[in-house]
Amino acid sequence: MGTGKRLIARQAQTDLSDEAEAVRELGEQLGTTEAQVVLVFCSPKYDLNRLGRLLAESFSGPIAGCTTAGQLGPGGYQKGGITAVSLRSDELRVRNFLISPLAQCQAKAAEAAFAASATMLERTSRKSFGLVLCDGLSVAEERLAASLYQSLADVPLIGGSAGDELAFERTYIYHQGRFISDAASLVLFETTLPFATFKVQHIAPTRQRLVVTMADPALRVVHEINGEPAAEAYAEMLGVDLEELNSGLFAKNPVMLRNADDYYVRSIKSVNADNSLSFFCAIEQGLVLTIGRSTDPIAALERAFVSASGRAGEPEIVLGCDCVLRRMELESDGKDAAVGAWLARNRVAGFSTYGEQYNAIYVNQTMTAVALGG
Repeated sequence: MGTGKRLIARQAQTDLSDEAEAVRELGEQLGTTEAQVVLVFCSPKYDLNRLGRLLAESFSGPIAGCTTAGQLGPGGYQKGGITAVSLRSDELRVRNFLISPLAQCQAKAAEAAFAASATMLERTSRKSFGLVLCDGLSVAEERLAASLYQSLADVPLIGGSAGDELAFERTYIYHQGRFISDAASLVLFETTLPFATFKVQHIAPTRQRLVVTMADPALRVVHEINGEPAAEAYAEMLGVDLEELNSGLFAKNPVMLRNADDYYVRSIKSVNADNSLSFFCAIEQGLVLTIGRSTDPIAALERAFVSASGRAGEPEIVLGCDCVLRRMELESDGKDAAVGAWLARNRVAGFSTYGEQYNAIYVNQTMTAVALGG
């Protein structure tokens, strides 16, 4: 590459509303040099048919991305517009596999994993990780995550669900010049570069336990907790009236599921008319959950990044899938500017998601990420 660096990572950000002007500005910031991959995260308010064509015409090599609930880039947190990342390295190979329709996501995920594994076996000197981007309104993420991770054996996976700026109407992933729904994308990275996948959450478990006594996992609805209507039991544990439950309280006090020695966040979406609770991911009957409490977000980030740097060295880029609920909580506390600036200083690029994937598990209120050294 002639630069002395093993990896050249460039970021771009635009808030121009015209698709042609926006893509032109991205190209100016990324440069015209052919990259191994370009990742694009954008507002759903663009003419996505036109934007998809322009991206395919303007950038060579694999392009992957999705619509978002906001982006992360050189300016920190961004609402609207487009954020893009290009990665260039002789030690990097990237392929993109489409998984669709998501009603058949388990079978389609196995097919994609089989195709990916066939060539990974030919390149034993390289290690691999996957970035998974999924239609964020598909309610298929749990099955997709479990199927992909199982089929790919020991390949670490991170990922996020596409968003539509909290409209909750339709979300899209990008594949071969088109933005499409009812689909997911497995972006497989094979590399000899050092890397580390990790997750960050600033929610800590308390000693308050609850048992899910009636639930509909397919609809992501919990009807009863501890034998009582779910919303009433949850409000009682927080020490608030039922009428006080809102998105702010949900963000600061989500429930957590313990798996081995780690905790994973399960975020509440809303209270329903029958006092059941809708969640952003599936909750099964019989699970024992823990109430979580919000802690210092920057301290949590610093711990995670120190650990990742210990495995991958100083990162050239960190690709992050960051839950929109984290950003909303930060905004309500007036901390979003400080955290966004911290992420920008530490070379984080990515998007605000409707949910995150970490290996075989689908989570909320988390940032899943990969640090790439170079």
